Amino acid sequence: MDGERDRFNGDTKVLHQRAVRVPLPNTAAERAFHENMMTVADARERKAELLADPEVPLLAAYEAELERIAESFERRLRRIAGDDYEEVAMAYARGDRDDRVGELAAYYFEGLWRIQQRTTITEMMFSPVILRYPDSFTMNIRFTDGYTTTKSICYESPEHSTEELADEYAEAYYEDSCYSQQQAAAYLRETAQIIREEFPSPDDASFEERKYGGIVSAGGRRGSVFSAMLEPLEPDSDRFSEVIDKPTLVEAGPEAKRTERELLRNEAIVL
Repeated sequence: MDGERDRFNGDTKVLHQRAVRVPLPNTAAERAFHENMMTVADARERKAELLADPEVPLLAAYEAELERIAESFERRLRRIAGDDYEEVAMAYARGDRDDRVGELAAYYFEGLWRIQQRTTITEMMFSPVILRYPDSFTMNIRFTDGYTTTKSICYESPEHSTEELADEYAEAYYEDSCYSQQQAAAYLRETAQIIREEFPSPDDASFEERKYGGIVSAGGRRGSVFSAMLEPLEPDSDRFSEVIDKPTLVEAGPEAKRTERELLRNEAIVL
């Protein structure tokens, strides 16, 4: 793409109060969904390993997680719109197309673009909601302003601090920061297990055991302070009555609105 006309600057309306609903028509589709969620759990555990290693800068652990998330979005975009997914999304943004594929590409591309901004932008949380239903799953790509929820754990990164401390205070600050990162690593490992429990394999669990599941998570940063949160989320069994045969955009749903009331601070704005 070239020229000012094709520069992507983001559009929060694409994401606001919307989610993608993807059908799960057979065991193969269920297995693919399960494997994707296990990749998410693996990435969380990998971040925990890096965070627990005092020789690894916190930013490296943070960026490794963002890269894995971005790669998963890119794979989804290619499946939906092919290798030219960026042009498809841009065409939808320009109003040159208004079809289902363009709408989905624009949704995922907006999410990808915002994720890629997170290494340089603070006070913006990524807080997705992923829900499993008997015949489909939904993913609500959601960003909010602020950097923590009411249930987030926080940890400190000395390399991002701009404060100039005397040597004796600097050493104490470094030790406290390392301890907070160790605590965060333990939390990440613990919550990775929640992902595994909420989305079991169709090869290991009965349909009754796996037909419903869900998580809400959030991660943010303000200066040298980083945050993390992940909890199970119960899907609304009455949310969908119709069966779908292809991915489509739907409203965010009552579950997402519930998490906004319970987890987001009063001043937070959902982007």
